[in-house]
Amino acid sequence: MRHRFSELKRRDMYIAGGICLVLLACMVYIYTGQTGKKDKVNMEKGNPLVEVYKVERADMMRHIALSGQTVADAHITLAPKYSGRITAVQAKLGDHVKAGDVLMVQDTGDLDWSIRQNQAAAQAAAADAVEAEATYNANYIKTQNAYEIERMKYERNAYLFSIGAISQETLDSVKEEYMTSKAAYEALDNQSDGSSMPASVASKQYTADKNSYAAKGLEKQREDMYLIAPRDGVIGYRAAEVGALAAAGTKVFELVDNSHVYVDCSLSENDAAVLETGMDVDVTIDALGQSYTGKLVYVSPAMDDSAKTYTVRISLDEDKSAIKAGLFARSQIDILQRPQTLFVPKEAVINKNGRVTVFVVRPDQTVEERDVRIGLLNDTQEEIISGLADGDVVALSNQDRLKDGMTVDTTEAAS
Repeated sequence: MRHRFSELKRRDMYIAGGICLVLLACMVYIYTGQTGKKDKVNMEKGNPLVEVYKVERADMMRHIALSGQTVADAHITLAPKYSGRITAVQAKLGDHVKAGDVLMVQDTGDLDWSIRQNQAAAQAAAADAVEAEATYNANYIKTQNAYEIERMKYERNAYLFSIGAISQETLDSVKEEYMTSKAAYEALDNQSDGSSMPASVASKQYTADKNSYAAKGLEKQREDMYLIAPRDGVIGYRAAEVGALAAAGTKVFELVDNSHVYVDCSLSENDAAVLETGMDVDVTIDALGQSYTGKLVYVSPAMDDSAKTYTVRISLDEDKSAIKAGLFARSQIDILQRPQTLFVPKEAVINKNGRVTVFVVRPDQTVEERDVRIGLLNDTQEEIISGLADGDVVALSNQDRLKDGMTVDTTEAAS
């Protein structure tokens, strides 16, 4: 009996303890809830905290980041001008060659025969021209003398006829012989047509010249069967083997000249508009882990229609033959946009319903929304042409909570 009583007493104690713990938890919950509400009310009643920036007159700079790829001084595709069988290849992949070096030779056997044939034809035609000239000169002298004799004979018979010494029939016979000799003479004389060479001779000479020009054309074609390096460089591609047929216009070699290296970059219109040739820049090539000095040598005058960007080229000051084409390179340029002007960070400017404003924090910690006029822009700043004065303080954050006359707490913006 006494044992049951002890168990009941112990159970009551546990129940009472549990009730006390529940009551304590409720009191803590109620207390913390009230404290949170008070803190929330206090926060709602507090001043907005805004970051501020002090406006000071200074040089406004524009930072332009450049990135692009290295470009060789020359990257030339070499192809034969005429189709032909390859008889010799004198350059291997990676070879350093000089301007004028023979890289490949094509078969010239057929051309050699054609050249000889045209040369022989030209010589034969030239000989014919000499013979024709000699024949013409002989005939010319002969007909000229015959003409002079018949002319004088006709003039003498015309006089005799005038005094009645001969008949009309005799005069007509002499005249006919005279006219025949005259026609023969004029036929030869008119061939020259004012030039130093008669037509019959010129025809032979033109045939000689034609064959001579044909031979020279074939000689030039023969020269083109030797593929020559147009400049110093390295063979970066080769697709030529002895015995293969090289088709006209088909690439067989690529010549890369890395003796001077450029960096080509693409820019937006805003950045390209302020760049000028002659600017000094430093270029970093990450793959080599080195930086090089360079100069801006080209800014494209028109936008690329496909990419909608402008191209700029940087020339590295020194020859860097170890730099390969196609490496990623980066640079940057700081340009003075306006000396000693007023500007603010972009986040200070509010554009709403066609109105451009900033919130100015007065010395008494109240704010004023003020209209401003914007000038130049860059990636982080906007120039203020009117509306602000040197020394004004503007809000950079929480502008959506600000109203004219409101008091704020401020903190300096991180620089």
